[in-house]
Amino acid sequence: MLDFLFFAGLVLYFAAMVLTFVGMVFKNKKVTDLGWYVFMAGALTATAYLVYRGIVAGRLPLSNQFEFAASFSWGIAVILIFLHYRFHLEWIEAAGMAMTFLILSYAALQPREVTELMPALRSAWFGFHIGSAAFSYASFMLAGAAGIRYLIAAKKDPNDERLEQMDYFIYRLIALGLLLLTITILSGAIWAEEAWSSFWTWDPKEVWALITWILYAIYLHLRLGRKMTGTAMAWYAVIAVPVVLFTFIGVNTLLPGLHSYGTLTVSGMM
Repeated sequence: MLDFLFFAGLVLYFAAMVLTFVGMVFKNKKVTDLGWYVFMAGALTATAYLVYRGIVAGRLPLSNQFEFAASFSWGIAVILIFLHYRFHLEWIEAAGMAMTFLILSYAALQPREVTELMPALRSAWFGFHIGSAAFSYASFMLAGAAGIRYLIAAKKDPNDERLEQMDYFIYRLIALGLLLLTITILSGAIWAEEAWSSFWTWDPKEVWALITWILYAIYLHLRLGRKMTGTAMAWYAVIAVPVVLFTFIGVNTLLPGLHSYGTLTVSGMM
C-alpha cells in the first residue's frame, strides 16, 4: 500500500506537469486547469502517503534521505498550493510542479524501508528542526522557479506587467526560506549540544547550511539595502538553487561527517 501511494503520487505529479506545460504552450486554459486538478490529486496522494508512513513507523516521516526528500517535495507542493489559492500565481505553477516532481523522483531512487529512529534522534527537536529544513529548502526551490519564470517572461516581453509581481515573490519566498533556515540552524545547534555536547562542530552539513544561509542573506542585503531588483536578482535566485541541492544531496553523499548517517537515518539536520 505504501509503494502504491508513493508511485501514484509520482505519476500524478508527472501527468500534472505535462498537462500544465502543454496547456501553456498551446494557450489552452482547460488543459492547464486539468493539470492543476491532477496536481492537487498528486498532493493529496503524497499527503496520504506521508501520513500512512508516519503511522506505520510510529514517528514523523523525516528520519532518512528518502523521507526527507519526500517531505521536501511535499513542502514545495504545499507552498505552491497556498500561492495558487491565496495569490492566484498561475505563472509559477509549471516550474513549481517540475521541481515537485524532480525532488520526488530523487526520493524514488533512495531505499524506502521503514527504519527505527536512532537514539540520538529521539528528541523533541526532531520534527521541528528537520521540518523547518524541508520547508526552507522548498521555499528556496520555488524562489528559483519564480526566477526562471521571470527570466522567460522578461525575454519575451520586457514590459510584461507580471514582472514586478514575480520579482516581489522571489524576494518573499527567499525571505521565508531564510527565516526557516535560521530556525533550522539554531534548533540544530541546541539539539547538537544535547546529542553531541557541542553547539557547533564545523561538520560539513553545518558548514554548507551556513554557506546557504550566507548566500541568501546576501540576496536580502542586495534586495533591501542596495535596492536591487529585476533580472540580476532573478538570476541570483536561480543560481542559488544548486547550492541548496548540494547542501541537501551532495553533502550527504560526498562529504563524511557527524551527519553522514543522514543517508540512512536523517538528512535534514542542518
